[in-house]
Amino acid sequence: MTEPSRAVFLSYASQDAEAAKRICEALRAAGVEVWFDQSELRGGDAWDHMIRKQIKACAIFIPVISRHTHERREGYFRLEWNLAVDRSRLISTTQAFLVPVVIDDTREDDEEVPEKIRDVHWTRLPGGETPAAFVERVKRLLSGEAASARSAGSAVASEASAPRGVFGLRTGLLYGAIAAAALLALGYLGLERLTGSKRHAQGGASIAVLPLANESGEASQQYFSDGISENLITALGQFPGLKVIGRTSSFQFRDSKEDSRSIGAKLGVAHLLEGSVRKSGDMIRVSAELIDTTDGSMQWSEHYDRPYNYLFALQDEITGAVAGALRAKLLPGVHTAPQSDRPPGGSLEAYEARLQGRFYYVHGTEGDYQRAIEYYTRAIELDPRYALAWSELARARTGLGRVFLDGALAREAYAKAREAADRALALAPDLASAHIARADLLQVADFDWRGAEAEYRRALALAPNDGDAKWRLGVQLAIFGEVDSAIGLTRQALTTEPLRANWYNWLAYYFLALNSLDEAERAVRRAIELQPAGATYHNMLTIIEVQRGNAHAALEAAQRETPGVWQDQALALAWQIGGDRSAADAALRTLIEKDGAGHPYMIAQVYALRDDAKATFEWLDRAFSNRDARIGGLLFDPFILRYRDDPRFAAFCRKVGLPVPGETSSGKST
Repeated sequence: MTEPSRAVFLSYASQDAEAAKRICEALRAAGVEVWFDQSELRGGDAWDHMIRKQIKACAIFIPVISRHTHERREGYFRLEWNLAVDRSRLISTTQAFLVPVVIDDTREDDEEVPEKIRDVHWTRLPGGETPAAFVERVKRLLSGEAASARSAGSAVASEASAPRGVFGLRTGLLYGAIAAAALLALGYLGLERLTGSKRHAQGGASIAVLPLANESGEASQQYFSDGISENLITALGQFPGLKVIGRTSSFQFRDSKEDSRSIGAKLGVAHLLEGSVRKSGDMIRVSAELIDTTDGSMQWSEHYDRPYNYLFALQDEITGAVAGALRAKLLPGVHTAPQSDRPPGGSLEAYEARLQGRFYYVHGTEGDYQRAIEYYTRAIELDPRYALAWSELARARTGLGRVFLDGALAREAYAKAREAADRALALAPDLASAHIARADLLQVADFDWRGAEAEYRRALALAPNDGDAKWRLGVQLAIFGEVDSAIGLTRQALTTEPLRANWYNWLAYYFLALNSLDEAERAVRRAIELQPAGATYHNMLTIIEVQRGNAHAALEAAQRETPGVWQDQALALAWQIGGDRSAADAALRTLIEKDGAGHPYMIAQVYALRDDAKATFEWLDRAFSNRDARIGGLLFDPFILRYRDDPRFAAFCRKVGLPVPGETSSGKST
C-alpha cells in the first residue's frame, strides 16, 4: 500500500466473502484504500507476516461480524481481531480505530467477539449492503475530521454509522400532522439522543412506520388509517440519509404481538413509529409514538385533535416549523422538491378517493384492480388536475392488462393506461410515479425497452429512496442481460423492503442466469419463507432443481406450486428430466392445451429444455405475436439461452428489439 496510514483493513470469515466484497467495493468506489485481496489469503509464514504488518499500519480496522464468526471456533479472522484489539490499546481513546460491522442479526453481546470489539458501536450492514452514509463516515475518520468521535474503547458511535436523526432536508409539504410532528421529534432528537454514544441494535438513521391502528370502530375506514401510514412512509422517505422501510415490509406487523426489539431486528431499523387514527364525523384524532428498538423506550409521543377540514392547513403549519429546524440545525442547502400526494385543488374528498384506490391496488387481485380503478377515476373526477391519481390509475390499468387480460381486452386496458399516464406527466412532469407508469407501459405493452429504461431512471432520479423504482430499473437492466446490475439494484431495494417476497424471487432469477444455483435457492427459499402460498416461487425452485438435474426434487417442488399455469409449467419442466418420456409428453400437452393461448413463452421454455430448437423458435414467434411480456426474460433465461449461438436467436433478439449477446450496437461482433 502506498499510504498504509490511510488504509482500511477488512477482516472476515471465509463464508462472508461476498458480503465483505460488497463493503470493499463501496469503499473503493469512493477512493478509500482497502486491504481485501482474496488471492493473498493463503496462510503460512509469509501471509502471517503480511497480516501483522497491515494491521500494525492500517488506519481503520473493520471486523465483519456474523453468525459464521459466531459459529467458528477457529479461523484466521480471530487472529486478526486479536491483533487489532492489541493495537487498539496503544491508540488514544480520542482516535477511532475499531469499526465493527455486522451483516446479519448477530447480537451485540455475542461472547464469541472480543470484549474490546463488543464495547464499540456496531454498524448494521445487512448482507454487506453499504450505504453512502457509512462510506462518508469512514472517509471522515480517515481524513482526521472525526478524530474526537468516541465511546468506550475508542469507538465511533456517532461517526462510523449513518448519524441518527441527521436526515437532510427536502423542503415542501409532507403528509399530515403526524408526519410533521414525527419529523420534528426526530429532528430534535437527532443531535442529542439519536447520535449519542448509546449503542443501538439496528442501523443508525433508520425507521419503520408500522400501520397506524384504525380506531374508528368501522372496518370500512381501514383505508384511511392505512393511507396516513403509507403517506407518512413516503414523506419520511424523501429525507436524504434516512432509511425508511417500505409499506409491504412494515405492514406485515399489523396487530403484531412482537416486541419492538424483535420487529426492529427483522426490519433492520433503530426506530419504530406507531400509533392510531380515529376519524369521527368532522373530527380526526392522530396519536403517535416514536420507539427506540434497542430497549423499547418511548422517545416521543403526541396526539392531535383537529377538525378534519383543517388537515392540510395543519400540515403546512407544522411542516414549516420542522423544515426550519432541520434546515438550521442539520443539513443546510438541500432544496430538492418533494413528491406530493396532495390534490392541487385541495379537495379532501378527492384525496380520500385516491387513498381508497391505493388500498385496493396493493392487494393485486383482478377484483381489487377493478375497485382501485373505480376509486382513482372518482378522484380525478373530483379534481381533474390530480396527477398522482392519474398516474396510479395508469398503473392499475397496466397491471390489470398484464396479469389478468389477454388479446383485445389487454390492448384496451393498455390504451386507457396510456391516456392516464400521458395526462399525469402533462400535469406533473417531475412526478416519479408518472414516469414509472409510462415506463411500465413501454416495457410490457410496447417492448420499447430503451424508452422504459430512460423512464425508470428518471423516476429514480426524482425519488432516489424509492425501492420500487430501484427494483423496476433492475428488472429492465436484466432484460438487457445486465444481470449483475439487476442484482445490485434489487439488493438496494431490499434494504428498504426486507420482507418483500417477490423481490427475492426475482433475485433468484438473476442468480440462476449466472448459474449460481445455491445463491438462487437461498433467495427463493427466503421468498417462500416470507410468503409460503405465493405463486411462482416453487416454479422457480423447480427450475433450479432442473438445472441441477435433480428430477425427484424438481417434481416435488412442482407439486407444491400453486395450482394454475405456474404449476402446469413446473410439472412439464420437471417431467422432462425424468426417465418417463410418456409422462413428459403428457405434461407438455397439458400445458399447451390449458395455457398455450395466453402463455406461449412458457411453452417455448419447455421445448428448449427438450432441445427441440424448431418448436422453441416457433413458440417464441407466437409469444411475440401475442405480445407475451415474458419475452423480456429472454436474455437471462437459462433455457432459451441454450440457443444463444443459434442464428435464429440473434434474429429473434433483433426482431423484438433486444441486444444480441456479443454484438455491439452497430451490429458487429465483439
